[in-house]
Amino acid sequence: MHNVKATSETSTGLVWFRRAALCATALAFIVVAVGAWVRLTDAGLGCPDWPGCYGELHPAQVQDVDAINAATPLKPFNYQKALNEMVHRYIATSLGIIIIGLAIFSWRNRREPAQPRVLPWVVLAIVILQGAFGALTVLWKVKPIIVTTHLLGGLTTLSLLWWLSLAPERREAKAAERQVRRWWVAGFVVLLVQLFLGGWTSTNYAAVACPDFPTCQGSYWPEKDYSDAFVLWRGLGVDYEGGVLSTAARTAIHYTHRVGAVVVALLLGWLALLAWRRAQSAELRFAALGVAAALLLQWLIGASLILRGFPLWLGTAHNAGAALLLLSMVALARYLWPQEGTHA
Repeated sequence: MHNVKATSETSTGLVWFRRAALCATALAFIVVAVGAWVRLTDAGLGCPDWPGCYGELHPAQVQDVDAINAATPLKPFNYQKALNEMVHRYIATSLGIIIIGLAIFSWRNRREPAQPRVLPWVVLAIVILQGAFGALTVLWKVKPIIVTTHLLGGLTTLSLLWWLSLAPERREAKAAERQVRRWWVAGFVVLLVQLFLGGWTSTNYAAVACPDFPTCQGSYWPEKDYSDAFVLWRGLGVDYEGGVLSTAARTAIHYTHRVGAVVVALLLGWLALLAWRRAQSAELRFAALGVAAALLLQWLIGASLILRGFPLWLGTAHNAGAALLLLSMVALARYLWPQEGTHA
């Protein structure tokens, strides 16, 4: 089996680039998890301006709290919520600085044949867009489509950083492995839809619409309102904190997310089994097991979240589990598509 790595792959510059990308991946994972924590603590509007908080760098610096409360009696100053929001912004800013460094590193290391040269700049562009969506999240009062897009942008950033940190295999893919690729594509598309549904469930405060499991409101077919559940744009000037949908519309969102979870479990479970059975390398076999483990973990967290009454830590863990599942799929792709002398 041809498995010889190019000399440039082991160069010091490229090794350090991948290490930096791995550190950025870990920080991006924290950003995603803390972002979920901010949403679940209703702290998205803890600071009504951006990028500061009531014009300050830290909530502790905010002055004239009484005046603020008098001006906005329905949205009084809440130090804890403001701190939650600013912690998220601090971590996201730190990640942005590291990604700028990665882009500059890729340019300085551009003569290395195996150095990714375009993708680091793509990640930087996405992070800049993420900053814009972060501002709109506040200015448009946690509008669901903006918050969900912001979440998906964060997951995209996380995935691309993880891809950059993984060294590609240098070998020829066997025919049996190539046949698995179409299943990966199908599974990845379904997973993306499910991630959107998860974000839509969270941003519309629909998680508690089904307080029991496996039934929903004591029924396998509860009352649902699909006509209002997936309206993406409702105009500006609406405060979405706490949600604006009826119980039936929220039930429709939650129920659809559960159905999606079943579809994802079946498809990704089959993909993991198929990839493991047809793998021609230890890396690919390990990646397949990673998908299976992440899938099982996410199901356990999701079921426990409902059965335990939606505790904050499990809600945050459910978002982190979704990120882990996405990362496992990216790793599987890395080894399903081994490369020879290309720029990852």
